[in-house]
Amino acid sequence: MVPSISRNRITTLGLCLLVLAAFSSATVAADKPVKVFVLAGQSNMEGHGFIKCDPKRNGGKGSLDYVAHHPATAGKYKHLLNKDGGWAVRDDVWIHYLDRKGKLTAGYGVKEDRVGPELGFGYVIGDASEEPVLLIKLAWGGKSLAKDFRPPSSGDEVGPYYKEIVQRTKDVLANLKKEFPEFGDRGYELAGFGWHQGWNDRINQTFNDEYEKNMANFIRDIRKDLGAKDLPFVIAETGMNGPEEKHPRALSLMKAQAAVAEYKEFKGNVAFVGTKDFWRDKGVSPSDQGYHWNTNAETYYLIGEAMGTAMKKLCEAKSPAK
Repeated sequence: MVPSISRNRITTLGLCLLVLAAFSSATVAADKPVKVFVLAGQSNMEGHGFIKCDPKRNGGKGSLDYVAHHPATAGKYKHLLNKDGGWAVRDDVWIHYLDRKGKLTAGYGVKEDRVGPELGFGYVIGDASEEPVLLIKLAWGGKSLAKDFRPPSSGDEVGPYYKEIVQRTKDVLANLKKEFPEFGDRGYELAGFGWHQGWNDRINQTFNDEYEKNMANFIRDIRKDLGAKDLPFVIAETGMNGPEEKHPRALSLMKAQAAVAEYKEFKGNVAFVGTKDFWRDKGVSPSDQGYHWNTNAETYYLIGEAMGTAMKKLCEAKSPAK
């Protein structure tokens, strides 16, 4: 005769199993490695978008404050604000930017009063990831791919800032627990590389002519030197001046950036992101610095968001859901 089991005992047993399952799931999640993404380039990766709405700068138009509060744009950017109206701080995305580090929020542009592509990128990738996310941002103003970031495979002298990217990335990863004690012993996965650069090559004809070759070599060499075969790589177009751009060097460089993503070897692991549509005229921007996207914070956010969306797709293709 099968012994009877009371309904209470069954309920208690069920609850215990659910608790154990939840605990096991949480433990597995806690053990997952940190997803690391490198964001590199020159001044427009540094980020020159103004945060504060300063009436002296064209009535504050184009600042992050302005787009987060103006009725026409607040709906899209309200997630950047916390319940008290300040800038939200992500509790799942961290950033290491040269001499600054911490949880991702507004203020990791070239100065603490600016933003760059890291903000939009971090929000997209953070929302898509179960694991913690770390952005290693390595950017310096006024640098060319032909000289400063010149990859080894292009011959001549290797660019000093190419070396900086490789060494600084390795240093952060080698000292991850010291740099971010909150990660504990998780370990990391180098998950992607984002690139936004081009101004110093598009104003030099010789640099412009070899950009496509240098960009392809840069991707190959970065993957080799960081030990990450087929590392997902996103190239953001140097689209300043927007759809109306007519200068032949500018058009040539953007064409070169797009062409690299079409190489057979890069299909499915390199993406090109068009940015010309994110251009905002000086009439709705804090300044007329065309080479810095008129210092428009919305533009920088949208560039980062588009890069993040492209990166998300590349990562999903690399690791399809089981």
